[in-house]
Amino acid sequence: MSELNDFQSINKVAPRSWSDYYKAVANRPPRETLLSALTNFERDNEKEESRIAVDLGCGEGRDTVELLHRGWKVIAIDSQPEAIERLKNRCDNETLLETRLSQFENIDLPSGVNLINASFSLPFCEPESFSDLWKQIFSSLISGGRFSGHLFGKKDSWAEDSTMNFHTLSDINLLLENFEVELLSEEDHPGKTALGHEKHWHIFHIVARKK
Repeated sequence: MSELNDFQSINKVAPRSWSDYYKAVANRPPRETLLSALTNFERDNEKEESRIAVDLGCGEGRDTVELLHRGWKVIAIDSQPEAIERLKNRCDNETLLETRLSQFENIDLPSGVNLINASFSLPFCEPESFSDLWKQIFSSLISGGRFSGHLFGKKDSWAEDSTMNFHTLSDINLLLENFEVELLSEEDHPGKTALGHEKHWHIFHIVARKK
């Protein structure tokens, strides 16, 4: 179910009152893309002790918490201090958690990562920086590592927002050309935001394994 907030901002189509969004989605379960990727890791029958995940745009932590519960080491990254604070408040044991405060445009991803998760966050990277960010994502993953997350399509209501990035299916196929695609599904329909506002959603749900 699509669930981003109607963020309020100036000169932007997609509003960004992140605090209201965190409150609206508090205690919701992890996203299906993450769960699908984790199921695929379990089928690989590899040792779990050394698995490292990066949660890009971790928000209040619904995906990070799931990873931690499963014994993953997680580097959780977000641009909002409130997101990091809320995440830490949800964690009983932070020994497996590292948090970083960073904009996508200034991000520096580590190498040797097993999973990069980006649930509903990558569209908020500035368009001119997205290509470099995607190259970092690919380079950060080990062979056999996975990406799970979402990108927005050109028919999304927020596509007029010049501060965001949007993709066609052909664009996404090019991004994933060096991956084995395990899930690529498309939503294209009217719906509502987390706060109940009308919106047309055009979303691609992705799980892909680096070759």
